[in-house]
Amino acid sequence: MAFLQQRKPCLLLAMDEQFIQLRHKPPAELDRPRELVIACPPMRSNINLSRIVRAAGCFGVRRVICCGNAKLIGKIARDSRHFVELEVHRTLPPVLRRLREEGHVLVGLEQTTNSHWLFEFTFPRNTVLVVGNERLGIEAEVLKLLHHTVEIPVYGRPFAHNVATAAALAMYEYCRQYPRG
Repeated sequence: MAFLQQRKPCLLLAMDEQFIQLRHKPPAELDRPRELVIACPPMRSNINLSRIVRAAGCFGVRRVICCGNAKLIGKIARDSRHFVELEVHRTLPPVLRRLREEGHVLVGLEQTTNSHWLFEFTFPRNTVLVVGNERLGIEAEVLKLLHHTVEIPVYGRPFAHNVATAAALAMYEYCRQYPRG
């Protein structure tokens, strides 16, 4: 009840405010480029990859690494395909090994033993967010390369979020922690 009493004045003030929709507002400026990199295994669906790239563009993430026969669907990825560098590789492990050697911190988005809940994890700035395949998740060879794993708690069914949705949630949390880049 104390929580409701604290929030009530804010709710009453909001009812008196006028809201005008601002469509296609210019992007917020960053003080520095985002260091976050997204790494994807071969996806079953180019729709999911296109949604991940679109979310990356909205969050100011400039680099997405993908594998296999990755192709963007322009109607889904929209303008982000012009601002996000899409690197296509045959397989993910060699790329992750190189990024790890360069000092990046590899964080897998996967339900594992010893994973952290997404909202409790502090992302290093130089994170490579590794997402899993829609059906198989992150393969064992890639799990061995990771420094950390984070998972998004699920409170209902199905047991996990769609990969594009999960990637967008993780990008949001990273950006919440580093709002200016």
